[in-house]
Amino acid sequence: MKPLLLLDVDGVLNPTGRPTPDFRRYRCTVDGTAYTVHLNQRHGARLLELALAAGAELVWATTWEHHANDWIAPRLGLPSLPVIAMGRDDRAVSRHGEMFKTRRVADYVGDRPFVWFDDQVYQEDENYLRARQGLGEFLLIHVPGEVGLTSRHLDVAREWLTLTGFSQGRSWEK
Repeated sequence: MKPLLLLDVDGVLNPTGRPTPDFRRYRCTVDGTAYTVHLNQRHGARLLELALAAGAELVWATTWEHHANDWIAPRLGLPSLPVIAMGRDDRAVSRHGEMFKTRRVADYVGDRPFVWFDDQVYQEDENYLRARQGLGEFLLIHVPGEVGLTSRHLDVAREWLTLTGFSQGRSWEK
């Protein structure tokens, strides 16, 4: 079964802190609202390489939803990716302290293994997912929002995919 690599945008690919020089600034307009995002084009190549090495599928798990394919993917050199619908109706509702996206992710992934890169996943999210019946193996990778995705986060994902037998054994370049 092909594992999933779930990607958040803000705080993961678009850090909330001061970006390093390898990030480029973009202005995006989504539903009439202008946003400034900072993106590192190397993230696209590294994520694609990880997906290829693991035989995994990249999926957006972000409130940007389909807008990520319009504004983020092309700037990172990513193809259009599947999107987990986050909805707007129950964002504030939490059953056990988990983030609102966690239930949407669980519904989407089913029994497929997954790695989830997000700046807002915590122990409550892990507890919710572990208690969920029928869910496959998973790894939550908390990415500090002020820094964003680093080589270390990608290494942790690659190591987990290898140890759990999902990696196809291809080498990974930092």
